[in-house]
Formats: sequence, C-alpha cells, structure tokens
Amino acid sequence: MAGKAAAPGTAVLLVTANVGSLFDDPENLQKNWLREFYQVVHTHKPHFMALHCQEFGGKNYEASMSHVDKFVKELLSSDAMKEYNRARVYLDENYKSQEHFTALGSFYFLHESLKNIYQFDFKAKKYRKVTGKEIYSDTLESTPMLEKEKFPQDYFPECKWSRKGFIRTRWCIADCAFDLVNIHLFHDASNLVAWETSPSVYSGIRHKALGYVLDRIIDQRFEKVSYFVFGDFNFRLDSKSVVETLCTKATMQTVRAADTNEVVKLIFRESDNDRKVSVPPARPAWRGASAGTLSAKAALSWQVVLQLEKKLFDYFNQEVFRDDNGTALLEFDKELSVFKDRLYELDISFPPSYPYSEDSRQGEQYMNTRCPAWCDRILMSLSAKELVLRSESEEKVVTYDHIGPNVCMGDHKVTCTVLRSRGQEAGGLEGGQRFSSPYFWLSWWVFI
Repeated sequence: MAGKAAAPGTAVLLVTANVGSLFDDPENLQKNWLREFYQVVHTHKPHFMALHCQEFGGKNYEASMSHVDKFVKELLSSDAMKEYNRARVYLDENYKSQEHFTALGSFYFLHESLKNIYQFDFKAKKYRKVTGKEIYSDTLESTPMLEKEKFPQDYFPECKWSRKGFIRTRWCIADCAFDLVNIHLFHDASNLVAWETSPSVYSGIRHKALGYVLDRIIDQRFEKVSYFVFGDFNFRLDSKSVVETLCTKATMQTVRAADTNEVVKLIFRESDNDRKVSVPPARPAWRGASAGTLSAKAALSWQVVLQLEKKLFDYFNQEVFRDDNGTALLEFDKELSVFKDRLYELDISFPPSYPYSEDSRQGEQYMNTRCPAWCDRILMSLSAKELVLRSESEEKVVTYDHIGPNVCMGDHKVTCTVLRSRGQEAGGLEGGQRFSSPYFWLSWWVFI
C-alpha cells in the first residue's frame, strides 16, 4: 500500500481563529468572517484545510447552539466549499461539564482531487482512510481519532475552571505524517496584575501549560512526528516593559479603593503640550514614582497618556500598535523565546491580532480593554522548520499576515498559512498502517 507522492503544488491551509465574537453578532460578524475565509480558499485553492477555532459558540454556548449549527452547516455546504467532498468536524459541546469543556472546534476539509489521505486512530494505533463527511460533538474524550484534554485544575489561576485546553489530530498526506494541535491558553485576568512584574505571573502560567502540551504530544505513547501547534496562545507583550517605554516621561498616579486600599487604577500623565488628550486629574492626590504630589491646578495642565485598570488599557494613540505593523513593540513579545529549543515561528510582519473592536463597522480599531498583542499564532516543531527552510536555493515567499485586515472579524484577527509541497516522497507505508518517516518536505510557505 505504499502511497504515491502528492502532486506538485499540493497545498495545505492551516487557519486559527478565536470565534467567540461571531456568535454574539451572527448577522454581521459571521457574514464578514465567512466572506473573508472563502476568499482565501478561492485564492489559494488548498487541497487540505485545517481550521482551528477557540471559544466556539461564544460566551454562552447553550444560548448560541442554533447559531453554531448554522455556522457548521454553512461551512460544510456552501458553494465555496463544494469541491471539498470529505470533512471531519470535532466540536466540544459538552458545556455542562466544567471538568472537560474547552469550547474548541476543529474542522478539516479535503479536496476531491486529493487521494490517499489518512487519519490516525489513537486507540487502535493505526491509520484509517478518510471518506465522507462526519461531525463529532459532545463527549470527544471517547472519540478515537483525536486526543482532547483540558488542563489540570491546578494549572488554572486560583484553580478556577475556564475553557482552556487542546485537541490533537494526526494526518498523513502522500505518506507524510504530521500532528495538528488546536490550543487555547490562559489569558491575563487583570492588566494591573500583569503590570506588576516582568515577566508577568500570567506568562508563567502559559509557559507551564504550553510545556504540558508539548510534552504530551512527544511522549512515548506514539511514534514521534513533526507537528504544528496553532490557536489562541494568549501571548501578551511584557506589560511592565511596554508601559515603561510608552510612558517614559510620564508621572504615575495611583488610585486606590476607599474601603480596601486596593489599587484600582493607574494614570500616567506627561507635561507635553503636543499630547492630543487632556482630561481633568482623578482624585485622590498624585502618588507617582518621581513626582510625589502635584496640586490640582498643576495637574490640569498635564496630558493623560495611559489609563490602566483591571480591564482597561487606554493609551492615547493607537497608531503606535499599527505603525509599521507594530514592529517597534516586537521586542516585548517574549513569551515564545522560552521555547526556542522546541518551537519555531516565522517573522511576524502584521499588527497585533487582539483585541479588535467588535463593532462590525470598525475593522482596524482596537478596543481599550487590553494592551494589543499577538495572541493568535501558528508555530511548528523544529523538525518541521528544518524542512520548511532546508532549500535556500529555491524561491520562497515568506509572509505572515491576517485574514481581513480591514474588516471586522470579531475581537481576534484570523491567522492562516498555506504550505505547498514539492511532491517528493518522504517514505513509504509499512503494512498499510505505519509511516516510516515523520516528516514532509515543504518548498515554501505563504502566510495569508
């Protein structure tokens, strides 16, 4: 059963999208989202597509179930997808189980021209040919064609359950095996807490969780293969360093709650007449790192640069996050560096992917809830990197961008990649089930 190599130019499309916002405004946001997604499909005509969704079903899954069904039906039956005659859909709909619910959704589409594609059965430990269209939901833990885990409870901040975990599937195209991992890591619960230390306490929690996932997918239970991990990593900029850089000349005012003396707000002001924003000073009196106290009369002439609360990050000039695609802030994107010996990512050349306005009329505006950051990423194992970049003599297009940069796609922009194979064989099937090579050869990548 030794399979033949894929035809030259075989394309694999990987997409990651936090879609929680889509189910809060399905009439507007879903239409935008699907239109932009279909445009990518039309442009690149991939043979195999993997769509990894996080927060599938929105904040209230039970209330959104009708919208979920409509979204899935649209993807499976639309004219734009009519050439994809095989599909696998895995939806975690077990929202009544705090111990298991992750709100992850993984979609896989196979073009009619693609031959001999197999999916791994983790229970039987063998590959099965993919035919037809199938949807799995509710209790994915019993589905043998994937591995799904919610992080252990002690990984969660304050041991409070939230919808964070991962789903892993394994595939083989033209005798080339690889894992695809849908992941959702922990967010920053408070901007004020994130600002306190460098790196933040939340960064440490994400580090622990991602390490857990990587250890699981390369443990001794199964043969090791190259892997791609893509999802909402919730990676954030180093908040303390960002604030220090954005507010270099500012004086900080600390506002405390009257009853608990807890810090509830930080206000940074500069005596720069060129600043565009000016508001009266908050009470009580100033408590700054360098200013001590200022009179109300003096404070009135100062300009507010940044206001920071638990769920407020209001910087006076959002252009700093968009100018040159936010390149100047990449030095504060440090969380992946911990995994430099295990994971690789191509250079980022697009603005932070979160948090965008959920107003369907605003496609480029950030919300003032969090410091913009590159949360939505596509990463690969080092073995995959070696194959992606092994042929420097070939012409490669290496760009990394969003879908719908000027269109409202919800609070997260969608990130995706297209892999085009050279069609070189990477090893044969052994007994029709086991693949002798864990790698596959890629000539170039295009990140849409």
